[in-house]
Amino acid sequence: MFRGKKYQDAAKQIEKNTQYDAAEGFGLICKTASAKFDETVELHVKLGVDSRHADQQVRGAIVLPNGTGKTARVLVFAKGDKADAAREAGADYVGEMDMVEKIQKENWFDFDVVVASPDMMGVVGRLGKVLGPKGLMPSPKAGTVTPDVAKAVKEVKAGKVEYRLDKTNIIHCPIGKVSFGAEKLTENYDALIGAIIKAKPAAAKGQYIKSCVTASTMGPGIKIVTKI
Repeated sequence: MFRGKKYQDAAKQIEKNTQYDAAEGFGLICKTASAKFDETVELHVKLGVDSRHADQQVRGAIVLPNGTGKTARVLVFAKGDKADAAREAGADYVGEMDMVEKIQKENWFDFDVVVASPDMMGVVGRLGKVLGPKGLMPSPKAGTVTPDVAKAVKEVKAGKVEYRLDKTNIIHCPIGKVSFGAEKLTENYDALIGAIIKAKPAAAKGQYIKSCVTASTMGPGIKIVTKI
């Protein structure tokens, strides 16, 4: 796979088989980022569980102490007072069946997070086939199906991220921007890793966190030491 000169120059500053402690690793991320835009920093955590088993699923959500550096666009399915509260809390779009039809007929996806009140799940369920594969289906575990939609909207706007296993037993999650600097990125990393460790399923056996790699949008991966 061809890599550009900037990527190759950055890769030379990173020892391939070294596991860095978090502060040093995020320092390197900030030092080697070379894109003209503010790159997103992602964390990729491989777990020693089997996502095919329901009792080994790892999923949840956490408000990162320093946010993500991106303001998420929130779509809320709610009616009446709850709809008004969602708008007041800063929801970008609020609706009922009208929003379902917009998504179905116009293939409209100008949103990052979907929140729904429990009484709207019958309506939202019709979108399962299109929202599910995109990871946008609201769920009680992620706090996106809730009677308090206003609180959910505020948390998302404050930098709440959802983490969940993919089919290869890896969690991919943004933890900020290069402009945050190493200290804030490390704080966000500590919060996310802490949440993932707390979410360890009782059925998980052996080593729980197999590996942890961080990378900026255009940069090479850096291995981070995990204490578990």
